[in-house]
Amino acid sequence: MKPLLVAFILLAAASAQAQQKDMTFFITSAGPGNGADLGGIQGADRHCQTLAKAAGAGEREWRAYLSTDKVNARDRIGKGPWKNAKGEEIARSVDDLHSNSKINKQTGLDEKGQPVNGRGDTPNRHDILTGSQPDGRAIPGDKDMTCGNWTKSGEGSAIVGHHDRMGLRDDDASKSWNSSHPSRGCSQDALRGSGGDGLFYCFAVK
Repeated sequence: MKPLLVAFILLAAASAQAQQKDMTFFITSAGPGNGADLGGIQGADRHCQTLAKAAGAGEREWRAYLSTDKVNARDRIGKGPWKNAKGEEIARSVDDLHSNSKINKQTGLDEKGQPVNGRGDTPNRHDILTGSQPDGRAIPGDKDMTCGNWTKSGEGSAIVGHHDRMGLRDDDASKSWNSSHPSRGCSQDALRGSGGDGLFYCFAVK
């Protein structure tokens, strides 16, 4: 291999690693593998931290963007701003994230800087677990929309968003990154049945 080509490859790799080190947002490339049972919200946080560490961004504190019956997703992810693995800004602040989020098919990358399958891809993985309203707050009332606060992998349901901003209809819910519809169940198969795979958003608190 020619020296110039080797140098270019090494430079590109170093640049990618630098960007991932500065990354403050990603979609998990995979869930823990047990449907919406993430080991509770703390288990989800640990999964974010593990994936971030493997990608070279483990020096930051990472949190899962998930609501529970007592916790709002928007209150646990820090103040921003947030950037993906390619350095593209997702949002400047919590309010910006929930009013003018730039999360979409092109910017909603995983921790490796890779795009996540969306509607039209095989398999479709655009259902992202959140358990949240569009404003990032927990679902009000007694109905469980978090698969038992992220501890169930059988019957139940959780609110999901569409990272690609596409759905069956041309309405606000279908285009919502964090609050599109309830899942069909909490198992891995149920999540996959409606276009998901147990993935969720991770944000760096600091």
